[in-house]
Amino acid sequence: MIALACDHGALDLKKAIMAHLDKRGLAYKDFGCYDKTSCDYPDFAAPAARAVASGECDRGILCCTTGIGVSITANKIHGIRCALLDNKMSARLTREHNDTNMMALGAAVTGEMLALEIVDVWLDTAFSGAERHQRRIDKVMELERD
Repeated sequence: MIALACDHGALDLKKAIMAHLDKRGLAYKDFGCYDKTSCDYPDFAAPAARAVASGECDRGILCCTTGIGVSITANKIHGIRCALLDNKMSARLTREHNDTNMMALGAAVTGEMLALEIVDVWLDTAFSGAERHQRRIDKVMELERD
């Protein structure tokens, strides 16, 4: 199950991602927003991130106008590693090296076609499991306890 959330500035991109996930036969839970009325991105990104952190959802995709606000919000939730993505190489490497469990996209930064390609690469790439990468992830996750 994939958690999805956006703000008003990225509603169209979230809808395109939903249609894309439907075509792929992938289940998702939509945490909002649901219309283009101005809203606050933490109200939607945080519940989606909490669902990933708790295990209710396996991974999550967040969108706002730049992707910055939703990625900052997600990374405040214990257990989340969210990467702001705008290219396929970063999508692959953030899964292989960082085992990210959430990704963020900026609707005004990344066009829909590229965004869907980034989603595919991110969803289809597994964590490498390499000891050096796990060691680094463990160090990052340990910082949350400071």
